[in-house]
Amino acid sequence: MLRNDPLEQWDREHFIHPSTHLAQFARGEMPERIVTGASGVYIEDRDGNRLLDGFAGLYCVNIGYGRQEVAEAIAAQAKELAYYHSYVGHGTEASITLSKMIADRAPEGLNRVYYGLGGSDANETNVKLVWYYNNVLGRPEKKKIISRWRGYHGSGLMTGSLTGLGLFHKQFDLPLSQVIHTEAPYYFRRREASWSEEEFSAHCAAELEALIAREGAETIAAFIGEPVLGTGGIVPPPAGYWEKIQAVLKKHDILLIADEVVTGFGRLGTMFGSVHCGIEPDIITIAKGLTSAYAPLSGSIISDKVWSVLEQGTDMFGAIGHGWTYSAHPIGAAAGVANLKLIDELGLVQNAGTVGAYLKAKMTEALGDHPNVGEVRGEGMLCAVELVADKAGRTLFEPGKTVGAKAVAGMLRRGVIGRAMPEGDIIGLAPPLCLTQDEADTIVKATKEAVEETCAAL
Repeated sequence: MLRNDPLEQWDREHFIHPSTHLAQFARGEMPERIVTGASGVYIEDRDGNRLLDGFAGLYCVNIGYGRQEVAEAIAAQAKELAYYHSYVGHGTEASITLSKMIADRAPEGLNRVYYGLGGSDANETNVKLVWYYNNVLGRPEKKKIISRWRGYHGSGLMTGSLTGLGLFHKQFDLPLSQVIHTEAPYYFRRREASWSEEEFSAHCAAELEALIAREGAETIAAFIGEPVLGTGGIVPPPAGYWEKIQAVLKKHDILLIADEVVTGFGRLGTMFGSVHCGIEPDIITIAKGLTSAYAPLSGSIISDKVWSVLEQGTDMFGAIGHGWTYSAHPIGAAAGVANLKLIDELGLVQNAGTVGAYLKAKMTEALGDHPNVGEVRGEGMLCAVELVADKAGRTLFEPGKTVGAKAVAGMLRRGVIGRAMPEGDIIGLAPPLCLTQDEADTIVKATKEAVEETCAAL
């Protein structure tokens, strides 16, 4: 299509896109998409394509696109007070109200919120607060953070280190030395095919116990994990996993950070994934679904146990030396208030549970017996299809074949956006929580056809 403007040229010449092959994009060797509008679960681009967004942006547009209630709340806040900082006791009606709404929805014993702009800076905050916590308690050596391979916790220096995916480490001199990794709770890729889920969970707990013994419990401050692995493959935990992991952490006085950037605010069919998975965290990381990405906002929900030590620290050392210019930005907070009201009014938490279960069941029915589908898995409004060279042996394709990426491209040609997950041939789906059963059927049909086409070409 001919254009009278240079927007596409400017895009390639001036805009650095994240998670992109920079050289190929700049040379015009890969496509660009300029999104111009969206409504419900669909986005539109300026070429006239209307696409069902099966990944809710980046797991984040929980309420769906085009909700005027949130847009109007943002506009009203911008007109009344576009910005004021939250340092030294300053607040706004929106930021205070949102804090109360989050505390009312959070698991018991988590009552205070510190705000940032994205999940990465929230997890940076979490690490700093954990280090501060141990300094206040006179344990300056207790500073290491345990994460899991295939976990995703951000792209900063510390948070990129916490992330357990090689793409986020390569050529960035990461991970930093304070971060150590333990086994991912990835039952499909378990070492011993004969293990039950409970046996594999016991293995993961034993691996964690052994890591703590090697490093010394007196050096380990916290363990961070997503209730359900997200970017690492959309992997629900095996039976008994969180119960066994938490027993190890409590034994060694290690704090637990539940990264709920993806699972918070309804995605698993409960308001928080910690409740769904039986997790009792000391800190919860939130972002994405907090505003459904209508405005940038993240947060760290702090337990009463940790908060009491933070209070003690400021009595000992004075005002805490941590802050962001945009902490509790009033426009983001206003979006959060309107968003949480909509999640309640529209019954989206319940819908995520019921339609999410329908999506997984229909996907299993469509592809579960395919010889190149190793597993269809999911939890709530999360679903994944893992493609393999050999189903019986759980043998993966060679990475260079890019089977998952080709299948996702096939879905796109059929009008559905999925995501090719890293370190494997995994089709990821995380639709808006307002998805209907008919829209779920559209996703399943496009996925089935794309997988069949891709595998037949092999």
